[in-house]
Amino acid sequence: MILEEVINFLKKEPPFQFLDDATLKSVAGSLSMEFYPKDTVILKQDGPPSDSLRIIKKGGVKVLMRAESGEDVVIDYRGEGDNFGFLSLIGRDKGKTTVIAIDDTICYTLYKDKVLKLLETSPAVTEYFMSYLSRYVDRTYREMQNRSIFRSSDRFLFTTPAGDIATEVITVGEDTTIQEAAQVMVKNKISSLIIRDKRNVPVGIVTDKDLREKVVAKGRSASEPVRNIMTISLIRVDARDSCFDAVLKMIKYNIHHMLVIEDGDLKGIMTNHDLMLLQGTSPLSFANDIENQQSIDGLIAVSTKINNIVGLLLKEGARASNITKIITEINDRLVKKVLEIAERQHGHPPVPYCWIVFGSEGRKEQTFKTDQDNAIIYSDPESEEEEEEAKKFFPGFTSFVKEGLIKIGFPLCPADYMASNPQWCQPFNVWKRHFAHWISEPTPEAVLKSLIFFDFRPLYGNFSLAEKLRNALKSMIEGQGIFLGHMANQIVKNTPPVGFFKSFVVEKTGEHKDEFNLKVKGLTPLVDVVRLFSLERGIRETSTLGRIKALRDIHPIVKQYADEVEQAFEFIMVLRIDHQFGQIRENRQPDNFINPNKLSNIERKTLREAFHLISKLQGQIIEIYKPLIT
Repeated sequence: MILEEVINFLKKEPPFQFLDDATLKSVAGSLSMEFYPKDTVILKQDGPPSDSLRIIKKGGVKVLMRAESGEDVVIDYRGEGDNFGFLSLIGRDKGKTTVIAIDDTICYTLYKDKVLKLLETSPAVTEYFMSYLSRYVDRTYREMQNRSIFRSSDRFLFTTPAGDIATEVITVGEDTTIQEAAQVMVKNKISSLIIRDKRNVPVGIVTDKDLREKVVAKGRSASEPVRNIMTISLIRVDARDSCFDAVLKMIKYNIHHMLVIEDGDLKGIMTNHDLMLLQGTSPLSFANDIENQQSIDGLIAVSTKINNIVGLLLKEGARASNITKIITEINDRLVKKVLEIAERQHGHPPVPYCWIVFGSEGRKEQTFKTDQDNAIIYSDPESEEEEEEAKKFFPGFTSFVKEGLIKIGFPLCPADYMASNPQWCQPFNVWKRHFAHWISEPTPEAVLKSLIFFDFRPLYGNFSLAEKLRNALKSMIEGQGIFLGHMANQIVKNTPPVGFFKSFVVEKTGEHKDEFNLKVKGLTPLVDVVRLFSLERGIRETSTLGRIKALRDIHPIVKQYADEVEQAFEFIMVLRIDHQFGQIRENRQPDNFINPNKLSNIERKTLREAFHLISKLQGQIIEIYKPLIT
């Protein structure tokens, strides 16, 4: 080893950065170097204690501890510059944790006698390790305690292929009578039948619910062919897909039975009951609870259960995109139910309308209950009388929806971007004029509204109105370099909170001292960059990950950084969700303020890399739009 290189390395890392030059040189001279291939078990719980402190020069490790259930729980990750083995080294009995290389890893090793001498002669080193030890033990036991709340079977939702729990399919021909079909179901003790046509192709499904609602309740003849009551739309999942994918589809399409296809053939069927047996409970039950409610008050208790789902998914190690998909599907269902109740209370509107959502709702990137960001597009009235009726109807209707959403946990939008504001409840042509005006006269206020509203998606009502508006926007934006330049100018001004020397820029005073807003300063600039690139290329998709996928092969910057941008987005999102869930468990109002000093070493390192990536992307935007950047 080159001594000067080792000294320069140690100078940047605690606790060695606190040493005087002579001591640092002595420590550097006594180090040796070890190489561990990926997946090497470096230290083992209940094995011999460590004989040295290891400082990671390159690569990384994960630290595990065995829970009471016998499961090995990952309690920390360590990266370049971090150290491990101290707790094992100063202990006199067996190793406390297992440490495994997660990549080819090179470590400097400082043997026990040198470490003990440092502890005796350097108060700064002693204080560092004692402080670190306190935080480490606290975090470890908290993690172990959290893990014990959830059954180990919960993770099966993500690891079990749908084909593994698919049950045998019972089928009948489409000419079979309803009575004969019911007898087959009774004989086989099943709740559904797949209906095949004369070519033996599955064309529909009949469930026990169909027999109750379409036959018994309506006094239908049991001698009719079963095809008369079957549901034609067959939602299916591939046998290789996870049960999570099946759950997502079942929630989205409000179904309890799903076909499982393997290599193009019908393998079996899976039901909500199968998932409940697998997991002990199912997110589908929450969706079913929503459907069964007929009042706003009935939705209140149901809406709070979504926090349980988020906690479950976090503990399973779900990707942020999977968590937000489930949250979005359930929140969408809550909003739709409120709109259905509103229509029963107020009657149908005098003109067709579409309820749209934007912001994080529009991108399907909600965490917990986010602000109400919604609007109404309604058909252009065909007469003055129809226009007056619309103006009379929508204020009461949207006010009811607004209050209902507040009751079930969706707070008001501070900027009043809601359908209850008459400005955002307008006919189609007014919306077109809004968009055209913002693009042709890109004032800072107009650009801000564009950043918010251009992420809209339809949620309820006549979706064709939203599709027409999306088509109009695509046409309006083509060739509008000046507008995109003004948008770029606003985007690059919101820089990530990272400064020189890898330091985070945090609030210096006030309620959030030593913290920064992860949403505003971390997530928003990344979302804004991807939106800008999407508008440049006329992408219709609104979700950030969907936009990255669509841009991957057609935008030069995204092509270069696509994987890194996806990883950065996933990491920031899951960090935000985990932070908010911890606050909710402590009965605190969730926010977005993060104290970087409370993150693990690997979390801080990954977050810094994500912020540097955002800065790099903003730098490229500045180069592209240089004449319009101020």
